[in-house]
Amino acid sequence: MISIKEYLEQKDADPVEQEQAELVDTVSVEANEFARRQSRAEGEGETKTLLPAAVAAYRSALAEMGNSGQYACPALGEELKQGLNKQGAKLCAALSEECIAETEFGVREQLQNWGRGAASHYRQKTTEVKEILLVMAHAAESVGERDQRCAEQFSAVTTRLRSIANLEDLTEIRESIKKSASDLKSSIDRMTAEGKAAVDKLRAEVTVYQARLEEAEKISSRDALTGVRSRSWVEDQIEQALHAGTPFCVAIIDLNGFKQINDEHGHLIGDEVLKLFSARMQSVCRSTDTIGRWGGDEFILLLHCRMTEARGQIDRLREWVCKNYSVQGCAAPLKLRVEASIGLAERQPNETMKALVDRADVEMYKEKAVSRAKRETAAR
Repeated sequence: MISIKEYLEQKDADPVEQEQAELVDTVSVEANEFARRQSRAEGEGETKTLLPAAVAAYRSALAEMGNSGQYACPALGEELKQGLNKQGAKLCAALSEECIAETEFGVREQLQNWGRGAASHYRQKTTEVKEILLVMAHAAESVGERDQRCAEQFSAVTTRLRSIANLEDLTEIRESIKKSASDLKSSIDRMTAEGKAAVDKLRAEVTVYQARLEEAEKISSRDALTGVRSRSWVEDQIEQALHAGTPFCVAIIDLNGFKQINDEHGHLIGDEVLKLFSARMQSVCRSTDTIGRWGGDEFILLLHCRMTEARGQIDRLREWVCKNYSVQGCAAPLKLRVEASIGLAERQPNETMKALVDRADVEMYKEKAVSRAKRETAAR
């Protein structure tokens, strides 16, 4: 089958047929142009639909980069997180090339500064460890030199005492013994004084480095943002409890709709909510309970008790923390309702930490699904 245009071209061209051919050409061109416009419009519509999702994904990635920085270097992680959150806050739906370029430059600068700072921080820690080893080496060397000097002095006194046996004059013997005794006392006093000075110096230097190490351990054991225990510290506590074989439970606590708070009000407001939420948890938990930040908007609670007692404690916790929170916004205070889903699991014999936490995680997601279904039903 041939097209209309080809058919017309086969005919002898007359005015009517020529007009028909031109009409076909015009229709064909307009159809192609319409198709191009339609395709362009569909592409632009798809871009407009994908743009908010891309911006949200970019901001979420920046937030996770900040969280990862806290784990990699707790001493500098909070500064990186705050800086990346500020860069993410600049991204909005009404984007421009200038805004994107400015954000890209800001993110690169934040990461480069953090990388240099982290490298410098760990170099400093390495230097401190080397200094401790050098102090101990110098102390050992000093003790060795002191012992060598004392050994030489003792040897000289011993030689002198032996020579006394060959003396016949009583006066000369007495004077020799007195001098030997004086030299011996002097050597002992010097050894005592040098030993005390060396020990005092070593003790003072070790005290300084011990304080530095304790401060570093304190920083690594705490979450920089909320002040609760860090994930690695809680994991160590769970492992110790598993080895001890005593009954305990683990609860995973996840804030419902926290992403929406970040998207609507920014990550800085979200951080304030996390601080207030963790503070309320600490105020209601017992001194024997251990609270840690598991990651993002998730917390973990280690309870040294059986399931029945743990459920009662979780009910009190839920009642206390699932409330309205007042957060200072840019223009005025914001009142935000915060709810949480909590999954609880009791340690089973011969269970690993991963298996225990996974069971608590499954229970938490079950509760989250029920909460989401209730909200959707209420929205209808």
